[in-house]
Amino acid sequence: ELDGLMSIGAPVDRAEDARGGFARTRELRDRLERRLGRTLPELSMGMSQDFEVAVEEGSTMVRVGTALFGSRG
Repeated sequence: ELDGLMSIGAPVDRAEDARGGFARTRELRDRLERRLGRTLPELSMGMSQDFEVAVEEGSTMVRVGTALFGSRG
């Protein structure tokens, strides 16, 4: 069952530079809701380096593993 969309922001040097991609994901979700005639409540976008911007753009879930556990390898 489809509950929403998930995206990973483009690799950027500044979190603010990821805002456009997050906004486009939210806009796509909004268009899908209208087209499908149903609510898609989840919008998973944003990771440790850009989650604040993602939340400002409507994210309902973020992935912050690096902030909690450090980088891999």
